[in-house]
Amino acid sequence: MKKRTLQALCAATAATFLLAPLGTALAEEIRMSVKSQAQQSLQEDLPRNGLSESSVKNGWGQPQSVTGPVGEPPIYQWHYQNFIVFFESNRVIHSVLRQDR
Repeated sequence: MKKRTLQALCAATAATFLLAPLGTALAEEIRMSVKSQAQQSLQEDLPRNGLSESSVKNGWGQPQSVTGPVGEPPIYQWHYQNFIVFFESNRVIHSVLRQDR
């Protein structure tokens, strides 16, 4: 009986050491180009969801052009030099950087 208990203990110990590395935390390295970092910082300066049209005009000025309405509910786009703002019912629903810069 003692021999089997010792074998079971050794097997459990070996299994613990073999499986221990699987439970460790892994870190992921993320590399970001300088251009991506600049775009991300610009993204933070875009109009936020929920802002009114007047708030956007006060903060960023008149848009270069306006398109819409399109669809139901009607969606409008305000085009600025570096970004586009999407409106529904006088409120910002999304802002994106322009890709054609």
